[in-house]
Amino acid sequence: MSSYDVYAKNCPTRLVLDRLADKWALLVLNRLTDEPVRFNRLRRDIEGVSQKVLTQTLRNLERDGLVAREVFPTVPVTVEYSLTPLGRTLTQTVAALTHWAEENFDSVRLAQQSFDASKAGHARL
Repeated sequence: MSSYDVYAKNCPTRLVLDRLADKWALLVLNRLTDEPVRFNRLRRDIEGVSQKVLTQTLRNLERDGLVAREVFPTVPVTVEYSLTPLGRTLTQTVAALTHWAEENFDSVRLAQQSFDASKAGHARL
């Protein structure tokens, strides 16, 4: 049994939650589900991510033991990223989150619009 409590303010597991709650980390983990992917391919596939943020995200995921980085001695050097066995334990969870967002966005947007409209009405009172 674990002695960690994510509800405790100083619990170190919150650092892991911070990492996994990041949209770029989720997108990288989801993209690596099926096969190893080269850096530039990741950058093309995950639209809107900058080179700097992608590099930082990959480094953090590698440090956490979720992503493996393999360098091939080609000219220029080729770098490929893949999920580690630990990273693979997240594939169903990550896929569920990303697909949930796609499938439910319209409902979320309607809820936001309704909320905003009700707050705008209260502001006039």
